Amino acid sequence: MIDDFLVVEGVAHNYNFRPENCVNPHIGAAIGEHLYGLHKRVSGPEYTLARSTYMQGAGADIIGRALLAESQTDVIAYHETPIYGHFRDGGSALGVGLEMREKWPERVLIYGAVSPLRPGALDRVDELVEKHRVNALKLYPIDVVEGRVTALDMGDPEICFPLFERARQHGLKVVAIHKALPVGPGPTSALGMSDVEAAALAFPDLTFEVVHGGMAFVEETALQLESFRNIWVNLEATSFMAVYAPRRFAQAMGAFLQAGAAERIIWATGCDAVHPRPAIEAFWNLEMPRDLIEEYGMPELTKEIKADILGRNFLRMHGIDEKDLRARIRGDEFDTTELQQPWGGRVAPVDDVLAGAR
Repeated sequence: MIDDFLVVEGVAHNYNFRPENCVNPHIGAAIGEHLYGLHKRVSGPEYTLARSTYMQGAGADIIGRALLAESQTDVIAYHETPIYGHFRDGGSALGVGLEMREKWPERVLIYGAVSPLRPGALDRVDELVEKHRVNALKLYPIDVVEGRVTALDMGDPEICFPLFERARQHGLKVVAIHKALPVGPGPTSALGMSDVEAAALAFPDLTFEVVHGGMAFVEETALQLESFRNIWVNLEATSFMAVYAPRRFAQAMGAFLQAGAAERIIWATGCDAVHPRPAIEAFWNLEMPRDLIEEYGMPELTKEIKADILGRNFLRMHGIDEKDLRARIRGDEFDTTELQQPWGGRVAPVDDVLAGAR
């Protein structure tokens, strides 16, 4: 918690860049090195995870405790990812999320991954709900089909709409889609927002959660937020900018707030992409620059808006009663204001971090 407000991590991942998990070792290694470089840039010496641990997958215990014991985070949404074109386990394996939920059932939700472009997608939805009891679905905008990099069109009535209908039949309410942030080679157009509105229009009772909203396509995203009440934004990776590019972050937040979306923005860091604590604290202490307020009419980032973004919006999106949640987690091992050392002491040597920053 921060100032007695609940904090929800909207995306947690377990990256696995081991050579045996990479479909193409060169591409997989390049993605891993790129993300670790960003990890060091955002984290700084105190919060940088040792490279060997980061690249092989930190695992449920390290990631879970980084969030629940070492930061102000109270609840975790673990995301499996369907990046099967580059990683054999999809990039963030479901099993790690299941292990986290087994350890901390009151504090962990799971988004299950499915690629609509692959055979058996509808059966996969059935499995995710019936066997693994996921809370939402996670889609990725690019896949490799028959050796070709192929973009996913969320508005495709033959490919995606049957999947959304199956999710609805199972009672799922939320579909998350990766956008804005490139991960490996693929068409940039697939990272844009143009296909989300067709899905939102066709399925008004589903919530479409745009992950990495604000990293790019800010104006397009804001326009869709203004036009569709069932489009939400998840700040994974965008939240890093509160640390290293606060003005750019404030501009993105201002655009979303101007669009009337204060109650449809979800906090996330993507841990173990970065340690969550620096980003949480940077966001909590951020003020909207006066010139953006006076010259562009952007709203203030009030404490109430921040509290909504950090936790209350996520709980409302998933129909979770905050009072009941507080009662269920009261008195457990993470019900304390004393934060433990980052990564359980598995930080990188300071010289390695500084060398990477030069």
